[in-house]
Amino acid sequence: MQELSDLIKVAAKDAFGADVEPELTRPEEQFGDYSTNVALQLAGQVDKKPRELAEQLVKKLQDPLVVKIEVAGPGYINFWLSDGTLAKAASDPTKLPKPNKGKEILVEFGDPNPFKEMHIGHLYSYIVGDSISRLLEASGATVRRLSYHGDVGLHVAQAIYGLRIIDQKRQGRDKSFTDVPIIERENFLSVAYAKGAKAYEDDETARGEIDEINERIYKKDDDEINKLHEEGSKLSFSYFDKILDLLSIKNDRRYLESETIQAGEGLVQKNIGSIFKQSQGAIIFEGEKVDLHTRVFITSKGLPTYETKDLGLTQLKNKDFPRAARSIIITANEQSEYFKVMLAALAEIDANLAKKTTHLSHGFLSLSTGKMSSRSGNVYPAMQLLLEAKAAVHEQYPDSPARKEVTFGAVKYAFLKHRLGQDIVVDVKEAASLEGQSGPYLQYAHARARSILQKSGAKESKTDIADFKKGERSLVRKISQYPEVVEKAVNELMPHHVATYLYELAQTFNRFYENNRVIGDPRESVRLKLVESYADVLKNGLELLNIPAPERM
Repeated sequence: MQELSDLIKVAAKDAFGADVEPELTRPEEQFGDYSTNVALQLAGQVDKKPRELAEQLVKKLQDPLVVKIEVAGPGYINFWLSDGTLAKAASDPTKLPKPNKGKEILVEFGDPNPFKEMHIGHLYSYIVGDSISRLLEASGATVRRLSYHGDVGLHVAQAIYGLRIIDQKRQGRDKSFTDVPIIERENFLSVAYAKGAKAYEDDETARGEIDEINERIYKKDDDEINKLHEEGSKLSFSYFDKILDLLSIKNDRRYLESETIQAGEGLVQKNIGSIFKQSQGAIIFEGEKVDLHTRVFITSKGLPTYETKDLGLTQLKNKDFPRAARSIIITANEQSEYFKVMLAALAEIDANLAKKTTHLSHGFLSLSTGKMSSRSGNVYPAMQLLLEAKAAVHEQYPDSPARKEVTFGAVKYAFLKHRLGQDIVVDVKEAASLEGQSGPYLQYAHARARSILQKSGAKESKTDIADFKKGERSLVRKISQYPEVVEKAVNELMPHHVATYLYELAQTFNRFYENNRVIGDPRESVRLKLVESYADVLKNGLELLNIPAPERM
């Protein structure tokens, strides 16, 4: 709360002539509405014990904003706001701060490769990336949702080799890839990749053929391979778009690896001898000079590595979005060390571009039934998870008019309630349950609140709330926290703060509703206003997680 922060700053200046930026936290309710360790901060500037400083500050902190101030422990100060102050803080809880107003921010996420299955790891990245994008938009930014896809490389050559095998066995030489029905073709690609990957590992002759295909893909000098590459890429992205449409996730610009090669190679070649050096026929970046590790950027065969292509991608993004204030890249944890080296090289090429580029990593996602392995072809497809979630929701809520909304709410919340960076395990039935910390639980909470408002028959409440009973105060206190929670989620790029808060808010409302009648109570107008604010916050928070907030369940 800015007013309280300003009050503390003025008091510190008056009492000790010290400038300080107070840190305010939200303690458990019995310890007040806010707490600060400002006395411990001041101890470094003023030669007194923190508790003594705190006691002196309290004398300077008397103000209508607060009704009670206490010193606790070694020098913490706890504040209880007046009901009027608390009511004001909760009067328009979905009016959020806009620290990024006017800024353009790029967020790259998802990134499934054509010719391979979109698996649950990609699904996780898409859901997390979209929620981070929504948080940034709520903070005032214009967000460009981007993705980057490997349309060249060994996996593509392996898939094309696999396609040839399947063509020969299933279709005959007189039929083409495009004759296969659309649904079969979607699975066709992942099956082909698995066949090619296995052949590459097990068969030396096949390995040579696949390496040859890989070279032809880069050179684009074989009509048959070019056609299979074009058709397979088109089919892959068509299938990816189906899933994104189901999830209500948009994509503003797709970048392909093949687009980045020229720009990336140009940067590397231009900086050989200064930033990069030749070593055993390859071109490398010596990461040890910045306490990292050495990586190859161009192989001894003259082929660009992922590092070089990623350098090229930074140039394409900068060309397409020159006014972007920030570029955020979201990938799995396993790429963290790789990105440190790539960004270190970029920093020597273009320090400003590197400075505004942030790499975020997420953990490994698996299901309670087991993990996935893309190399063996034993992937857990994204669509399969969505279908299993749909089945679980239909089993638990066969008559609900909101089954579709609940299905996607279950999956998204199951991902987003975890801190970004952690490995997570998802249980589909648990995710679809109305009990515990789940998406359907919050969706039901919203529908229940709207039902209360509908049953009241009252129009939008204009009641000014200035005083509270005990249960009312607990609820309004929790509602007032929402803008601060969103601000923290934006600053840290961590959607789980919102997910956790919404669950805590719903629990607070349940305790309130169990002990405080709303309709027919003498305080009905006050309580309806609280129910309305609560429902609005739930809806707004769910929207930041891209979870529908149905009116009925």
